[in-house]
Amino acid sequence: MTDLMRVALVAGEASGDILGAGLMQALKAKHPTIEFIGVGGPLMQAQGLKSYFPMERLSVMGLVEVLGRLPELLSRRKRLINTLIAAKPDVCIGIDAPDFNLTLELKLRQAGIKTVHYVSPSVWAWRQKRVLKIRKACDLMLTLFPFEAQFYQDHQVPVRFVGHPLADTIPQQADRAAAREALSLAHDQPVVALMPGSRGGEVSRLGSLFLDAAVRLRALRPGIQFVLPCSSPERRAQLEQMLVGRDLPLTLLNGRSHEALAACDAVLIASGTATLEALLYKRPMVVAYKVAPLTYRILKRLVSSAYISLPNLLAERLLVPELIQDAATPEELAQLLAPLLDGGEVQTEGFDVIHRALRRDASLQAAQAVLQLTGRG
Repeated sequence: MTDLMRVALVAGEASGDILGAGLMQALKAKHPTIEFIGVGGPLMQAQGLKSYFPMERLSVMGLVEVLGRLPELLSRRKRLINTLIAAKPDVCIGIDAPDFNLTLELKLRQAGIKTVHYVSPSVWAWRQKRVLKIRKACDLMLTLFPFEAQFYQDHQVPVRFVGHPLADTIPQQADRAAAREALSLAHDQPVVALMPGSRGGEVSRLGSLFLDAAVRLRALRPGIQFVLPCSSPERRAQLEQMLVGRDLPLTLLNGRSHEALAACDAVLIASGTATLEALLYKRPMVVAYKVAPLTYRILKRLVSSAYISLPNLLAERLLVPELIQDAATPEELAQLLAPLLDGGEVQTEGFDVIHRALRRDASLQAAQAVLQLTGRG
């Protein structure tokens, strides 16, 4: 009979819940007698996690919102630290949520509990001094991308690159015809997906810009169709407002961003996680981003990375065009998108190489690394 293993996991948002559930499933397959405690969402609870409080209490976006909830977050973290130290798990795995989890991991490690952090913060791009805290807080860092692992190796932090779960789930070849059928899009005309982001602020800065670029692109390529996945009813209402007075053959979708990517020939996209999804679907893209002018001035001084988009960071070269702030004009976006409708092979060949590198069965790799750390691998 295998000895009982107790694993603590702490996730703060939906993406962490997905990662956590995959990791738990892989751990159970390798080590049948295992108990899970900590904080997680419905997917982790379905895998057997006893969650001490609802994960939603940790999901806070934005500086102002965090300040309003700070007393509650600090008090919850303090209680959770005490609870976990008393429970003496074999290992504690903080999944993303670095502002909450790194301090938690530090306190647990000081109490003699092994700690893992799953998903690197963007420490390679800005606030690099955080790597000193990470070195003190973590016995092991699990990264989704190879360039992150290189950064930690350079800073003497034990690290394992496990690959990205999306690369495991998104097929190497998506069925464009089936996706167009499902979205009622014509098969004989080019389709461009517009993806101006999932948050209200992003859509207010990029929505009109992307729609204006679509109008210009249509003048260059008559017969083109557009598809725009909306992340929520609020975003859909916001975009419907922007469409008033614009004559565009545009289909608004409720969610269904993966189908939109599978169906399209090219993508105009906001910098963010969605660029990784577009890359994995092998769809040529133009990346744009705008932030408030003051934020941009601050970030320009803080960010040490040569690129902002994941495809370029992963390729370690300028594989996709990035237009930031004032450089992102409707004319420029349309001019860069037009040739991609017929000739995006340079991008898609690069995307294929990256997809293969990221497809490593991430959950299994992460589980093996955790078991090795605890001496049960």
